[in-house]
Formats: sequence, structure tokens, C-alpha cells
Amino acid sequence: MIPTTFKVTARDGVKLATDVYRPDGQGPFPVILERTPYGRNVVSRSERTASEPRAATRAELAAYFVAHGYAVVYQDCRGRYGSEGEFVKYLSEGRDGYDTCAWLLEQDWCDGRICTMGHSYGCQTQLALGALDAPGVVAQALDSGGFFNAWRGGIRTFGAFELKQLTWAHQQAILSPEATRDPVMKAALEAEDMAEWFTRFPWKEGHSPLRHHPAYERYIFSQWRHGTFDDYWRQNGIWTEGSHAGYSGAACLHMSSWFDVYPYGAANNYAGLRDAGRGPQRLILGPWTHGDRSSRVFGDVDFGPDATIESWLGEWRAVRLRFFDHVIKGTAADVPPVSVFVMGGGTGRRTPAGHLDHGGRWLALENWPPPESKVTDYHLHADGRLSPDAPAADARPLRYNFDPSHPVPTIGHALTREPLIPGGTFDQVEAPKFFGSRAPYLPLAARPDVLVFQTEQLTESIQIVGPIEATLWVATDGPDTDFAAKLIDVHPPTADYPHGYAMLLTDGILRLRYAEDPANPRFREPGEIVKITVTLNPTANLFLPGHRIRLDISSSNFPKFDVNSNTGEPEGEALCKRVSVNTVFVDASRPSHIKIPLLR
Repeated sequence: MIPTTFKVTARDGVKLATDVYRPDGQGPFPVILERTPYGRNVVSRSERTASEPRAATRAELAAYFVAHGYAVVYQDCRGRYGSEGEFVKYLSEGRDGYDTCAWLLEQDWCDGRICTMGHSYGCQTQLALGALDAPGVVAQALDSGGFFNAWRGGIRTFGAFELKQLTWAHQQAILSPEATRDPVMKAALEAEDMAEWFTRFPWKEGHSPLRHHPAYERYIFSQWRHGTFDDYWRQNGIWTEGSHAGYSGAACLHMSSWFDVYPYGAANNYAGLRDAGRGPQRLILGPWTHGDRSSRVFGDVDFGPDATIESWLGEWRAVRLRFFDHVIKGTAADVPPVSVFVMGGGTGRRTPAGHLDHGGRWLALENWPPPESKVTDYHLHADGRLSPDAPAADARPLRYNFDPSHPVPTIGHALTREPLIPGGTFDQVEAPKFFGSRAPYLPLAARPDVLVFQTEQLTESIQIVGPIEATLWVATDGPDTDFAAKLIDVHPPTADYPHGYAMLLTDGILRLRYAEDPANPRFREPGEIVKITVTLNPTANLFLPGHRIRLDISSSNFPKFDVNSNTGEPEGEALCKRVSVNTVFVDASRPSHIKIPLLR
């Protein structure tokens, strides 16, 4: 199909490049709108299926929806590809999206009903216009993105800065209109070695790999250095939490995945909009990495033939069509209120392709979090046990040195930023492919700065489904530090894995200065005891008999997150480092524990 291209004028006069695909005839038609920074006529890698690994082009996807009676509209975000203006990540999308919807309602071929779709950043653009209650919007397919509160997850994670923002900015600066017009800028950006730059923190404005594109460097440093949760983080485009009450009344289909950075945001937006009485809400949480919903292997783990979206609901484009038809045409709804993939149940052996067979299955729920889940406190004990038993009154605190020059390496679970952070899940053992690992490449549990707590081998299956939080009593000997947590399924030894297999399920982190009030950070007196909550991404997993539930506590997870210098210097600007002595208390009066949502 060949689109008609328009220049939609935003309220400040900026022209936004917009392609329109329409069915034959005068119409009017319901409209499907996607706003993207990745090119309105550039193939989206996420538009592939289990049966067709080649990603569909924008025109091919448009033809699919046009054949079912929809007009399809793709638009370049401000400052990207064919659109005018300066690109400032996330912060212009609400207004520009609102203005585009208003423009659509003025077109005689639009019947006044707008559905929106989009993956990753295309999900953020939808939430931004939905938060402003853009006119005409009746349905949203929110795929693999979605800020609930970007300070808590997506840009920062409870204070720690997510370094995927740096690699994204570098990749997209190379593709920017400015670099396309200036071959010298493009060559300079392409020549930068991001892996080497990740050994040289902090970056300095004007002396970073983004220095060749000042606008992109400027917005990155703005995010990185703005640690306090104030009005900066309450802007449209990065904060949906505060807009739930006035959000669009559109029906919403939220989708995310366990090995992405967005399940926390997607689940909380689902629950927040539901509780605010907005339009009907649905939620899908799969075992995938970012947008890879038609695969079954993620990292080094195979989740079985049921892992794909096709096995549960069908191809994603068909799911979207049925969802839009339900809203537009009144057809029956065939997507459960909540669909959750529960990982686990596999043989634990190595598959013929060489991956851990972890397995899994889909579960239909009426709500999220599952009200039938029983949240149980599993306590941390001084001898390394993790159990519901209360800790001893005289249990000694556990101390470790945290050296920011030698952080704990990220091994899986991150949004893929190859080669720095391989996506998916892996055995928690250092290896050359994991950035920051060092010979002799031992298990992370062997590091002195990783506290390990695990259950005895289970005698019966335990299924967990829901949000995960670790409540810790902690102290440090300096003004500031981080506390990080990882939840792990420990497979028992087999002939294929004689050392067992410590499979990462989910993780989280908290910057201590923000523990009580993110809007009013406070540095610590040496030895001051603080009760904190480390929020991990939600998860769902079946622990089989013989397995162990394990919780790792440390103070870094790099390069997923930036590393705390422990000095209290301003965010993103610390020139000094200090080794901190960090303490976790595990006695009866300070019972550090993790909340496990047990679902029978």
C-alpha cells in the first residue's frame, strides 16, 4: 500500500510527518494511530510472529488493518525522521499526541473513534496522550512499555539511574535527522565504543560519547543528574501515576514481560486505571524479553512451546484486531482480564539446543495482584537460611564491603542492550559475555559483597504470582549507598548441570538517600539504622520439589544501573569513590524479610 503523507501542525507550529493508509471508499472509518520515534516507514522489529520471523513492514501491517475496515496512521515523533522540531525524549509526546488526535477528528474520513497502538517508546506516546484525555481515543494496545512513574522504574529505579538510557541515546543519535544531514557527526558517533565508555564513569557534559550531538547529550544529563523526585518527574510523558483519575476512558490492553524493565509500570497502570474507574483494563504478562513475544528461549533458558503469545491468544496483530473490534464493533471479548505466564515446571535438563528446560504455562486471572495470593514473609537468617521462621533475638548483623570500582555484574533480566547486557535469564555465574565479569568467572554467590539467603530444598511445589518486595533493616558507614536484591530459582544438580543452576527471576534496587522520602533525600550518619523497602519487578514462577528459593542482597547491579560512589556527591557527577561497609540486620527486632505472594 502507498500512504498519503500529511504534515500535521502541532500547537507551536511544528510540522509532524504523518502517513495515512485508508480503505477504499469515502468512509468515514475508525482510525488506528501509532506515533513512533523509530521511523513511520521503518520496519519495527517487534512486528514478527512465531511462524514468520521476518518482521512485517509498516505498510504490510497497515494493509492488514485496512482490510478489516480501519484507517491506519503512522506519525514520526517531533525531531525524528520526517518531523520538525527538537527531540526531547518523552516530554513532547502528550501535547503532540493530543494535537494529532484533534487533527484526526477534523478529517472527513475519520469517524471520530481512535484506537492507538505501539511498542516500547510507542507505548509511552500512547500513555502520554491518554493522560491528557486526548479527544476521540476509545482503545489502546499498550505494548512493552508504559511508565507508571519513571523515577520508580523506566528511567530511574527508585533513585538508581538505568544505563539503558545511555545506550539508547547513542543508538538513536546515530539515526537522528541531524546525524543524517551531517556525515561528520554521524561518523563521530559511530566511532564511539560504548563498552569502553562504560568503563569511564562519570561522564562529563561535553566530554562524553554523546558530545557530537549536544541535544541528545543535554537530555541524557538532565535525566541522569536529576535524582530528587520533584516536579521534574511529574511531567506528562514520564508520570502516569498522577493522571489516572483524569485519564482517557479508553479500553486498555496492557502487555509486558518478566525479562523487561516495564512489568512494574504496566501492572501498576492496569491497577491504577482500574481503581480509578476508567475504561475496561486488561493485562498480559509473558516470559519474554522486550517485544519478543513470539519466542520461547530467553537468555539461556527455554520456557517451552507454550511461552509464545500465539500459544495463548494467537498472533499479536490478530489480538489487537480482535481487541479493537470488540471496542469499535461490539464483538465478544476473548482476552481474559489478566493473563500471566507462570514460569517453571520443566525437566531442569539441557534441551537439544543447549538451554535449560525451565518450562511454564499460562494462567487466566480475574485481577492483579491476584487477590487469592497469600503474601508470606520469608525471613533472612544470619546462617544464610531463608524461611518463614522468625529470626533469633540475638542474630548477628551481616556486613560486607561494597567497592564501587568492582560492582556486581548484571547477569540477565535487563532490557537487551547487546553486547553490554545480554537479555533474558542466565545462571548467576560470571562469564566473559557479561560486562564487568572477571576471571576466574565464579558464581556471584561466591563474592564477599553478595549476601545469599536460600530455603532448604523444597519438599513440595511452591507457586508465586504477584508483586515482590524485600523489607530490610540496613546501615552504612558513609552518607549514601545502594541496596540491590535478586530473587532466584535454584535448580538442583543434574548430569547436565552438576553445579545446579541459579536462574534469575527478578531484581530491584534502592538508593538509600531516597528511602524515606524521594522528594527530600537525606544522607546518613555512619551506622544509622534504616528500614527500607526494595521493590523488585513482579514475577510468576513454580518452584518444584528439590529447588530452592534464593534471595541475593548486594549494593550494585552494573551495567543495568549506575553505581553509587558512596560519597554523597551529586547524581551523575561523582569524581571520587569510597569503599563502604554496609550492614543488613536479621534479628527478631529488625526482621529483614522478603514478601512472597504464594498462589496455590
